[in-house]
Amino acid sequence: MHFFGYKPNDITYGSVLSACAALQAPIFGEQVYALAIRNGFYSNGYVRAGMIDLFAKNNRFDYALKVFYDVLCENVVCWNSIISGAVKNGENLVALDLFGQMCRRFLLPDSYTFSSVLTACATLEQIEIGKGVQGWVIKCCAKDVFVETAIVDMYSKCGDINEAVKKFSRMPVRNVVSWTAIISGLVKRGDFMSALKFFKEMRKMEEETNNFTITSVITACARPNMIKEAFQIHNWILKTGFSLDPVVGAALVNMYAKAHAIDLSEMVFREMEGLKDPRIWAIMISSFAQNQSSQRAIGLLQRMLQEGLRPDKFCFSSVFSAIDCLNLGRQIHCYTVKIGLDLDLSVGSSLFTMYSKCGNIEDSYKVFERIPIRDNISCASMISGFTEHGYEDHAFELFRDMLSKLRPDQMTLTAILSACSGLHSVKKGKEIHGYAFRGGMGTEALVGGGLVNMYSKCGALESARKVFDMLPEKDPVSCSSLISGYAQNGRLEEAIFLFHEMLMSNITTDSFTISPLLGAIALMNRLDIGTQLHAHITKMGLDSDVSVGSSLVTMYSKCGSIEECSKAFDQIEELDLVSWTAMIASYAQHGKGAEALKIYEQMGRRGIRPDSVTFVGILSACSRANLVEEGYFHFHAMKKDFGIEPTNRHYACMVDLLGRSGQLKEAEKFIRSMPIDPDVLVWATLLAACKIHGDVELGKIAAKRVMELNPNDDGAYVSLSNICADRGQWEEVLQIRNLMKGTGVRKEAAWSFMWNTNLPPFP
Repeated sequence: MHFFGYKPNDITYGSVLSACAALQAPIFGEQVYALAIRNGFYSNGYVRAGMIDLFAKNNRFDYALKVFYDVLCENVVCWNSIISGAVKNGENLVALDLFGQMCRRFLLPDSYTFSSVLTACATLEQIEIGKGVQGWVIKCCAKDVFVETAIVDMYSKCGDINEAVKKFSRMPVRNVVSWTAIISGLVKRGDFMSALKFFKEMRKMEEETNNFTITSVITACARPNMIKEAFQIHNWILKTGFSLDPVVGAALVNMYAKAHAIDLSEMVFREMEGLKDPRIWAIMISSFAQNQSSQRAIGLLQRMLQEGLRPDKFCFSSVFSAIDCLNLGRQIHCYTVKIGLDLDLSVGSSLFTMYSKCGNIEDSYKVFERIPIRDNISCASMISGFTEHGYEDHAFELFRDMLSKLRPDQMTLTAILSACSGLHSVKKGKEIHGYAFRGGMGTEALVGGGLVNMYSKCGALESARKVFDMLPEKDPVSCSSLISGYAQNGRLEEAIFLFHEMLMSNITTDSFTISPLLGAIALMNRLDIGTQLHAHITKMGLDSDVSVGSSLVTMYSKCGSIEECSKAFDQIEELDLVSWTAMIASYAQHGKGAEALKIYEQMGRRGIRPDSVTFVGILSACSRANLVEEGYFHFHAMKKDFGIEPTNRHYACMVDLLGRSGQLKEAEKFIRSMPIDPDVLVWATLLAACKIHGDVELGKIAAKRVMELNPNDDGAYVSLSNICADRGQWEEVLQIRNLMKGTGVRKEAAWSFMWNTNLPPFP
C-alpha cells in the first residue's frame, strides 16, 4: 500500500492492528501503532481499539488499560475492546467496572458489549448483576443469538439451570455455542440424562457440533452406570471423524477411565499414539492412577522417556498420585530434581502427598517447605497429611502460619476442621467456625459440610444440627455427616428420620449417605428396616457399589443373616480390600472359620494384599472355629509374607484362640513373650477365658493386670467375682466386692432399647 503511494486511514490502521492481535504479532503491531501516531491518529478511536485489542490478546492487559486511559474516547468500539480484553485476561471485576463507567458516560452499549459483560457475570457467578445486565439488553433492544447465548450461559454457570433452559427454549435462532452452553450447564449441574437428551435433539435438528459440544457430552457419560451411553457417543464420534481431534480423543480416554473401563481407555490412547503431545500421555497416566493401576502408570512414564518425549508437570503429578512405594517415589523424585520440576507447585504438591500417603510425614513436610510459592490447595493438602498421621498440633501451627500470608478458602477450612475432629476439640472447632462465619463462608456447602462433620464427630450433635439447618442447600456430604454423627452417638432413630427427610426433599443420595445409615441399622439390629433400605438401594442401582455393598455385608452380618450377607457380597461388581475384609469378618462373627479362610484364599488369587484389619478377621475366624494350627500359621504369615507388624488386637485374637481351646498356660506364655506391652484388651481376653474354664489363679493375675491398666474397669472385678462364685469361694467374692467399694468402682447398670416401631418406610 505504501509502495503504491496510498496513505492508510484510521480504518486501515485499526484493521492491521486487529490482524496483528489475531496473529499474536505484538512487535509488528507496535511498529504499526507508532506509524499511526506519527500520522496523527493517536486519539482516533478505531486505532486505539486495535492497539487495545493487540495488547489484551497478548497477555499485556496493563498496557491495554494504559492506552485506553491515556485519552478517553467516546467510541463504543474502543470500550468494547477494553471490556472484552478484561474478560479474556480474567479481569472480570474490571470488566464490570468499565461497563459501569461506560453507562455513566451515557454511551449506548451494543450486543458485543453485552456478550462480554454477561460472560464476566457468568465467570464470577454474579447472577443478580447478570439479571441487571439482561434488563439493559431489553431496554437497548440488543438481543441477538450471541447475547441470548451469553444469557443462557450466565444462568447456567450461576446455578439457575431451570432459568437457563427457559431462556434457551425461547431463543428463535440457536447456534453451536448456545447448544453447547445449555449442554455443559446441565452436565455441571449433574443432570447428565437431560444433557444427552439435548444433544440428541441437536443432532436431530442437524445443528453443527464442535469439539466443545462433544467434550461436554463425553463428560456426561464419564461414570460407571453410563457405559452404554458412552459406547453410543463413541460410535457417533468415530462416524463423524471427531476422533481425530486430540481434545476429543483425550476426553474419550478420560471418560472410559472414570467409567472404570481402563482397558477401553488404553485402546483409545493407542489409536492416538502417533501424537507426541505430552498432555495426552499425562491423561492416560492419570487414568491408570485413578483406577489403582500404579504399575501401568509408571510403565507408561518409562515409555515416554524411551520414545524421547519429555514428561511435563501433569505427567509427574499423575505418577506421584499413583505411587504407593516409597523407594520408587524417591527415585522419580530425584529425576524431577534433575530436570528442575520439583519446585513446581503442582509437582511439589503431588510429591509431598505421595510421601504422606507412604507414611513418611517428615519428608512430606520437607518437600512442602521447599515449594517457593504455596497456594490454598497445597496448604490444605499438607494440613490433611498432618491430620491423617495424628499430627493435629502441627496442622494448627501450619494453619496459623498460613493466616499471615494467605486467606484460607473453603478447602483449607474443611481440612483444619478435620484436625479439630481428630482432637475431638469442640473449642478449636468453634474458633474455626467463627473465622468461617466472619469470612462469609459459614454457610457455604463445603465448609458447612465440614462443620457438620466436625461437630458430629465431637459429639456436639445439637450444634451439628443447627449448622445443618442453616445451610441454604443440603447436599449428600452434609447429610451423611449428620447421619453418621447420629449413628455413632446412639441416636439411631434420628439417623433414619433424617434420611427420610433427604428422600422427601429430593436430595441426591449416594454411597456416602447410605453407608453410615446401614451402619446405624446394624447397631439397631433392625433387619426389617435394613431389608427395606436394601430394596431402595437396588432400585437406585447402588447395590453393586463397593462401598454400599461392603456396608450391606456388615449390616446383614450384625443382624444375624449370613445368607443375605453372602448374597450382598456376590452383588458387588468390583471387590476391593474393604469388601473382602467385611465378608471375612462376617463369617468369623458367625463361627464359620472354614468359609472365612476360603474367602481369604479367593482374595489372594485375585491379587489383593491383606492389611492389618484383614488379619484381625482371619485370626478371629480361626478362634471361633477352634483352628489353632491355622491361627498360628496366619499370625506368623502377617510379618513374614506381608511385612505387617502384629498389634495388640492381633495378640488378643491369638490369646482368644488359645483360651477357647483350653490352652490357658500357653495363652499366658504367649502374652509374656509379646515384643510389645500387652494392653487391657489382651489381659481382658485372657480373663474371659479363665472365667469359661474356671481357672481362679490365672484369672486373678489377668484381673490384676486389667485393674492396673484401667482402674475404673468394672468388668474385671465382676468377671473375677463370678469366677470365684462359680468355685464357691464366697470369701474371695466378698473381698472383691469390698475392693470395688473402696476404689469407688461401680458395676455399670444394665439397660435396653425400646425402638420406635413407627419409623418411616423407604420409598
